[in-house]
Amino acid sequence: MKLSLFSRFCLVGLIPLILLVIASGFIVLEPFSSWFSDYPVAFTAIGFIFFLLASFFVSKRYAQLIFRVASKIDNPFDFKLENKPLKGIPAEIHRPYLVINQKISSLLHINSELVNDKILFESTLKNMNDGIFIVDENELVTLINPSACRIFGIERQEAIDHTLAEALRNHRINELYLASRRSGEQEVMSFEIAPHRTFIQCIATPLYPDIPGNILFLLQDLTRIRQLEIVRRDFVSNVSHELRTPLASLKLISETLQDGALDDPPAAKKFLARMEGEIDNLIQLVGELLELSRIESGRVPLEKEWVKPVELTNRVRDRMALQAERAGITIQLDISGDLPAVFIDAPRMEQVLVNLVHNSIKFTNPGGDITIKVEQKQNEIIFNVIDTGVGIPPKDLERIFERFYKTDRSRTERGTGLGLSISRHLVEAHNGKIWATSDPGSGSTFSFSIPYR
Repeated sequence: MKLSLFSRFCLVGLIPLILLVIASGFIVLEPFSSWFSDYPVAFTAIGFIFFLLASFFVSKRYAQLIFRVASKIDNPFDFKLENKPLKGIPAEIHRPYLVINQKISSLLHINSELVNDKILFESTLKNMNDGIFIVDENELVTLINPSACRIFGIERQEAIDHTLAEALRNHRINELYLASRRSGEQEVMSFEIAPHRTFIQCIATPLYPDIPGNILFLLQDLTRIRQLEIVRRDFVSNVSHELRTPLASLKLISETLQDGALDDPPAAKKFLARMEGEIDNLIQLVGELLELSRIESGRVPLEKEWVKPVELTNRVRDRMALQAERAGITIQLDISGDLPAVFIDAPRMEQVLVNLVHNSIKFTNPGGDITIKVEQKQNEIIFNVIDTGVGIPPKDLERIFERFYKTDRSRTERGTGLGLSISRHLVEAHNGKIWATSDPGSGSTFSFSIPYR
């Protein structure tokens, strides 16, 4: 049977006693009794030394076992669960070792879950498009994600452990924070942030009772939605404006005819001709709206083929020659070298060039020139329509490709304002770009690029 640790130490302690008993027996036995009587101190010293040596070796043995157990739990991250008894370790040591073993294993499991939760939490915050930050009861920012930093144009270290006013420098956020603190309920506020005119909806939510005194802020960037709302509102307004003019004219003409102009054949003929013109304008407007709607929705299939740029520009010049001649304007071609063919929908690209040339004719005075220039730059073919017209003010250059946008609102009869928007969508459908430059009073240049590889 295996002895316990206490039993082994007791056994070691009895060894000197046994020796003394044996030595005492030597007193009785002859001839050894004379040896012990002559050297009692020596025998006692030998017994004591033996006791010390035995105690040393036994304690060293068990100290090594304790160090062995301690080494296994010294680094918990390298710890492995062991339910079997360790060889050579008595029960008094092994039982607490197993308890510690199980506790550390449980703590390691909890730690692993916490690490995974932290990684998931940080990854979620990092990749959110919405901004998130938390303010504690002392008005200090304790957490902020990259999207919130981007919205306010700050770095993370500029916000963490700083007051709300110092970190974000936005009085509307401070007002929302105070309102939420007072009411203890969720508060919502919308406002614009300079200098990029970012439109934000901010939601402040108290974290009571989980984290008393802390408020969570959610920032939603609604700039794009607001822009689309403005575009929708402008679109409705512009369509109403464009329809109102010809409809009002038709109404006036019909009333004039009813009031007696029908009895005057020359006047009636004149009014009917005017009515026909207004109806043509309405048909053109509706047609262009439908065309723009189909292009924007991607419902217009492109039938692409390889076309030489010179062939495309020649067709456009011949098509627009009569209109240019009536306006007293000359159209010229400037094509550099033997340009490579481009893979395009030829009728659609011809429509783009016709729209640009037609726009230049409208705003170029008689005696002016229009040049269709084509050149190669890297992997693109650049088409340019250069005129000597009245030019475009700088404030209008960024908006001329919007639907219904006109640089001169007083000349509403000169087009629907949809031609350039249609051109932009057709060019982009060919993976190209379109832009304009202008020197007011000296002319404008409309350009678009088409990749040929």
